[in-house]
Parts: sequence; C-alpha cells; structure tokens
Amino acid sequence: MNSKQTLIASVLAGIGASLCCVAPLALLSLGIGGAWVATLTAFEPLRPIFLGLAALFIGLSFYKLYLIEPSCEVGKPCADEEVIRKQRFIFWGVTIPLLGLLAFPWFAPLFY
Repeated sequence: MNSKQTLIASVLAGIGASLCCVAPLALLSLGIGGAWVATLTAFEPLRPIFLGLAALFIGLSFYKLYLIEPSCEVGKPCADEEVIRKQRFIFWGVTIPLLGLLAFPWFAPLFY
C-alpha cells in the first residue's frame, strides 16, 4: 500500500470506530430523530477493531512518510521534495481531525 491508500484506509477505519457516537449526534443536531437512531449504537462492539485498524494505518502512513527514504528515480514525483512536503501536510491535516473523531465517544456524554 502506498501512503495515500493507508491514509484513506485509516480515515475509513476512524469513521467506523466513531460511527456509534458521532452519527447519532450529527443526525440529532440536524433535526433527524427517531427510534432507529438508537440502533446506530449496534456498532459499539466493533469499535475496538476499528480503533486498532485506524492506529495501524496511521502508523503505516507515518512510517512511509517519515521513517523510510523514498526509493525512486530522480525526476519522479516521489523523489520531489515539494511532493513529499505536500503529502506530509495532508497526512497531518487528516490525522489530527481523525484522532479527534476517534476520541469523540469519550467526550460525547458532554454534548448530550
């Protein structure tokens, strides 16, 4: 997997991990309610699996962006310092909100 794929996978895992708490709050804040909103908590038992997957993919992305040197030919985009800088910027732009999303279930009782 390249850095882009691991970053996308970590975002999807983070959304899956916080689905039990963020989705009902978002729907209620939009004025959408009903008994079926309570069924979204059925994802709670899967939360540790999604947390682990998100941590794994964030770690893989960090490893590929910071700890290993790109092994590509000169002139390729992966060797360009500007491209690497943009990839790192996108990594942190996704990781910081994702960590907030992962921590949201612990802070959710403060909102409702």
